[in-house]
Amino acid sequence: MEAIVRLANKTAFITGGNSGIGLATARLFVAEGARVAITGRNQATLEAAARELGPNALAIVADATDIEATEKAILEAVRKFGKLDIVFANAGIAGNTPIGGTTLAAFESVIRTNITSVFFTVQAAAPHLNDGASIILNGSVISVLGNPGYSAYAASKAGVRAMARVMASELSPRGIRVNVVAPGASRTPIWNGAAPTPEAFAVLDKRISRTIPLGRLGEAEEVAKTVLFLASDDASNVQGAEIFVDGGATSSPAGAPIYRG
Repeated sequence: MEAIVRLANKTAFITGGNSGIGLATARLFVAEGARVAITGRNQATLEAAARELGPNALAIVADATDIEATEKAILEAVRKFGKLDIVFANAGIAGNTPIGGTTLAAFESVIRTNITSVFFTVQAAAPHLNDGASIILNGSVISVLGNPGYSAYAASKAGVRAMARVMASELSPRGIRVNVVAPGASRTPIWNGAAPTPEAFAVLDKRISRTIPLGRLGEAEEVAKTVLFLASDDASNVQGAEIFVDGGATSSPAGAPIYRG
């Protein structure tokens, strides 16, 4: 019996596709039959990702905050693979912005990367989307958890949720779906600044895992599988939704190990 691939003949565009959740999603998309264009800032990691992903992938150096570069990357993807069926606006930065210790530049950098760039990625892609396409924006549990020191990040990810709903309204006449995947704490390079060594990460992992009902950090691949669902026809009637992939951190925090003694 022939295996069914869920993204056969589909073309996807993923920002920040050279590491973490973006790369895990690109791997899964290719395995499911898609042609995938990925962008990122680091040429070396992009080239490594392209080698791994194979002939159905295109890696393009483009900083998500450079709107013109993103527009050019989309045109390059369309020239190579044809019109787009899927956009995963994944690129983002964390950024600690505590009250009393934050510069305007630091705050605005997070907002520009995590929300302004997301809007302009979608705007640049819109003319090149097939009707019935799927757009997935990357949110975060931080939008609702109230983590100290993360005002800009939380605001940007809450903004992504609100913006997705507006985009869903605007693009519904074309049958284009816009949804949000909101990861919880997951094993990705986003922790490199807070935990630069394996030992430091092990301590961080243990501490955070105690606050998650399922008792562990998520994996990038688990988020990617949710993105695949939203990108595929399996989610053909899912519009303007936000799916948390967080082990219960936002829905049932009282179930976390830290409260079990």
